[in-house]
Amino acid sequence: MADPRSTSPALRLLNRERSILEFNRRVLAQADRDDVPLLERLRYVTIVSSNLDEFFEVRYADYLEAARAGKEATPADLEAVAAAAHELIESQYELFNRRLMPALQREGIEIVNHEQRDEAQRAWVARFFETQVRPLLVPVALDPSHPFPLVANKSLNFIAKLTGPDAFGREGAIAIVKVPRVLPRVIRLPDAVCPGRQGFVLLTSVIRAHLAELFPGRTVEFFSQFRVTRDSDLEVEEADVKNLRHALRSGLTTRHFGRAIRLEVVATCPPELWRLLLDQFGLPDNALYLVDGPVNLVRLNQLIDQAQADHLRFAPFEPAWPERELPRGSSVFDRLKRGDLLLHHPFESFDPVVQFLREAVQDPDVLAIKQTIYRTGAKSVLMDLLIEAARRGKEVMCVVELKARFDEEANINWAERLEAVGAQVVYGVVGLKTHAKLLLVTRREGGRLRRYAHLSTGNYNPRTARLYTDVGYFSADPALTADADAVFHQIASQTRMRRSALLVSAPFHLHQRMLGFIDRVAEAAARGAPARIVAKLNALTDPLLIGALARASQAGSSIDLVVRGACMLPPGVPGASQNIRVRSIIGRFLEHTRVLYFRWGEADADEALYLSSADWMSRNMFGRIEVAWPVRDPALRQRVIDECLVPYLSDACDAWTLDSDGSYARVATDGPSAQRALMARYGGSAQRT
Repeated sequence: MADPRSTSPALRLLNRERSILEFNRRVLAQADRDDVPLLERLRYVTIVSSNLDEFFEVRYADYLEAARAGKEATPADLEAVAAAAHELIESQYELFNRRLMPALQREGIEIVNHEQRDEAQRAWVARFFETQVRPLLVPVALDPSHPFPLVANKSLNFIAKLTGPDAFGREGAIAIVKVPRVLPRVIRLPDAVCPGRQGFVLLTSVIRAHLAELFPGRTVEFFSQFRVTRDSDLEVEEADVKNLRHALRSGLTTRHFGRAIRLEVVATCPPELWRLLLDQFGLPDNALYLVDGPVNLVRLNQLIDQAQADHLRFAPFEPAWPERELPRGSSVFDRLKRGDLLLHHPFESFDPVVQFLREAVQDPDVLAIKQTIYRTGAKSVLMDLLIEAARRGKEVMCVVELKARFDEEANINWAERLEAVGAQVVYGVVGLKTHAKLLLVTRREGGRLRRYAHLSTGNYNPRTARLYTDVGYFSADPALTADADAVFHQIASQTRMRRSALLVSAPFHLHQRMLGFIDRVAEAAARGAPARIVAKLNALTDPLLIGALARASQAGSSIDLVVRGACMLPPGVPGASQNIRVRSIIGRFLEHTRVLYFRWGEADADEALYLSSADWMSRNMFGRIEVAWPVRDPALRQRVIDECLVPYLSDACDAWTLDSDGSYARVATDGPSAQRALMARYGGSAQRT
């Protein structure tokens, strides 16, 4: 077997941060497509803003820390990443201002700024400010007894320079006004003051129009909006705490005031003000982002939601119920006795998963339910069902991942509610995140116990199951369900897991198993046998897996990778990765499925197909509890190949190909689309996609 301990010396890995920014550039390109409905184009702009917030809050913050420690990056690397981020954000606002806003205006949808408002509109805005906004504003004039206020992460504020004496005869020059988070950021103007069109005003524009009224007797010389992004990764020394839940809840109170990473101000902000802010937050010049438009475009989701223009949105798509495999009203338990069941979301409904758990809750023969909880949302029918199961006296065990980033508070609340009704709640393993997606039901049947399992590549979240592509897999296979039970047992007891029959888990064997499959394919290629790898992932950043893929390429293996986001493997490098092709699909739905296919010969036994909760990242392989499982049923295996791999390799509508220098090129926009084909296959109602 080839040595998996190093990458090929000829292969220089791509920068991960640049790759993340390239992904967001591809998302932004969706907003520039005329074949995408206009409001959905605006939504892609807001998605990029949300993604960039998380990039600065988490990944870039870690990157800065590592660079300062001399581990990951040089000053030149940091400058290159910062320059790429600036370029992306400039492109985002250019598209917003030059393409989307004029197009919306032609459709009768308009953000009416202060200069554009007529007398009636200004009067309405003045009343709204006086009755709804002003009572919530507390301007703070800075002086020795009023130091610069604590500015929370991503909160929107105004900074103003004032002239003239204050009420006490002093000449304090700077004031800060926090924009209340409890108010909507986008307000619909009444039809009476905006006849014949849909007019909106931004909350910041309302405040800006009346900012001077907050400082009677003084003059606002100049001002700007500003927003600071902070390091928001919750860090808890798990080995040093006695109760992880209590420690994390305490940490949530300080998360919003971590180290400053980025400062956003409007493009018209005078240098005097932005330099003051940079000094206040201890930021270098390249952390300043002068934006030509609203600070925080994420909030324009409120305009998308309020606009009355269905023709400017994607046509509704209703996921199909798997009627042939599971007729409505039939029992999931009865169906699984005949064999495994696969659901492809969002093309097929997530409702059978809810039905599976509901049946388990209501069935008196079900004795125990075990489930992992990663991202379920603040409201969840599944969590409500687990609580009901515990109330009914069933044995309920939940592995609640308290460190699911930005879902910590929701998960803590669910954990407390579960414990309150007697469910057994564990928080995974110290130092590891539980990212595996498992639901296991134990049922008494004819004097013996039988297990039923659901495994998934995605979260137990009905809302995101309509937006993300994922595969859910039901099985009553005794070997697979026993393996799933062993994972729960290991997480709770932290004892060594018995050797599994089918399920492969991280951080124990998953990485080595994947390396083994890749090397097996490489050996087949070296002897002239069929050698093929197709992997569909969200990210590929693990150096050892990249090195193994490069060696397989050098041996002659044919390798296709469908990687939605960050990919550090440069394809097509002569002598290193010349047989590797990498593409990314950016469409209506977020590609989230992880599918791994290997062929190392001509016989039926010389291939393997796995589904997994894990991406090919070092953190997934060594810092998380993950699972991968084989699809052994020939019909289901072919179905996964036909739906999750083949259409994506032939996509000529939403596909981008990666070049060896880290840049991406769109394949086409008028060819076949994998997502549209799957929507059509499952009889969805959407025609305009």
